[in-house]
Amino acid sequence: MLALAHESYRRAGWRGPRHPPIHPATGIVDLANFELFRKGHPVAGYARLHAEAPIYWQDEPVEAEPGYWAISRYADVKAISKDPESFSSQKGGINIAYGDPADMHPLLTPGALDNMIALDGEPHVELRRQHMPFFTPGYIRRLTARVDVKVAELLDALATKAPRCNLVDAFAAELPLFTLAELLGVDQADRPRLAQWMADLEMAIYFGAVREGQLAPTPEIIAAYNGWEERIREFFDYGMREIRDRQANPRDDLMSAIANAVVDGGPMPDMYLAGAWELIFIAGNDTTRNSISGMMRLLSENPEQKAKLLANMDLLPNAIQEAVRLISPVIYMKRTATRDAEVGGQSIAEGEKLVMYYGAANRDPAVFADPDRFDVARENAAQHLAFGFGKHVCLGRQIALMQLESAYRQLLARFPDMTMDGEMVCAPNNFVHAITEMPVRFSR
Repeated sequence: MLALAHESYRRAGWRGPRHPPIHPATGIVDLANFELFRKGHPVAGYARLHAEAPIYWQDEPVEAEPGYWAISRYADVKAISKDPESFSSQKGGINIAYGDPADMHPLLTPGALDNMIALDGEPHVELRRQHMPFFTPGYIRRLTARVDVKVAELLDALATKAPRCNLVDAFAAELPLFTLAELLGVDQADRPRLAQWMADLEMAIYFGAVREGQLAPTPEIIAAYNGWEERIREFFDYGMREIRDRQANPRDDLMSAIANAVVDGGPMPDMYLAGAWELIFIAGNDTTRNSISGMMRLLSENPEQKAKLLANMDLLPNAIQEAVRLISPVIYMKRTATRDAEVGGQSIAEGEKLVMYYGAANRDPAVFADPDRFDVARENAAQHLAFGFGKHVCLGRQIALMQLESAYRQLLARFPDMTMDGEMVCAPNNFVHAITEMPVRFSR
């Protein structure tokens, strides 16, 4: 059903908005160009959107795609998030586009369309309810004890790499993989494979653009693609093998909850089980990994704020919220209008796509004073929308925040002089702020 809903865009034969934009500005920022996100969020473009076109019609490079409404204003993102009846996650999925239906990836595309966050109504609520035992305060407290020990071990290993290393590979990527393996109950010895699969998943959008003819297959892309299809198959085979094991031998872990979920009185079909594996793997890694790396950049670029935090570590929980606000590791989520509607005074036609840019909403000057400034004591830092809002708010947000607090409480105590030492590198991805390199220098 979801793939057919997506195909309807291509069969409708329309491009451009079906109602005149109330902000007819063009050429402000090309949000459809994911190369734009190689250095992080296009902050200057977001500022212009707020000033000139907070609801902005963005054309798409693929001829068959109609374009979409780019939503940058905090209040509008909240309004859309609170109205899933009018703005659906299920009709058309949560990504901007999935490519030509004839050329969709046979594993990744169904996985992206068929999962909990791409469901509406009671099925979405029921799945969240069945996963909740692994996101309660009591469970998180028990998990925190294991995370604290792992952080200390990782920092011991990090010390041997002084005076310089890539923080992503040495620390930021390792911690969420450990935590996710603990949650799911998978073998910690498989973490190297999990790390490779995470890198492969983040390149999927790039390879899709090559298939669609949006990008030329450069030597770099060809090298990255070598063996990629086989590794993606291995990723799904691994997940389904674990799920089958939990169906036969359920345990006290999140993988068992996923494997044995019941919706509408029956077990989840295989396509949703595969989608659940893809979703939990990406969601369980990206937010924490990229926030750890991104916070190092913020502390390095704002030494006065780092000094303020080091002088009063009671500010750490708020500093983490402020870092997540500015990093906004999930760049966007899409909704599709199920009926004619209105957002911020703009008429929206049934079937049109609305893309909520969290990094822009989290820099809305109407909500956050001096929004691009990193302020560890910002009073309303926790009001950010980086984890979404409403019924689709991120289920694992408290686990992500817990890991960040454990990581930085220990890291700043152990290596207070650690600072960024070179250029941050991001994967070519306009869905997640995927930091692949964060060079740092520090003393042992």
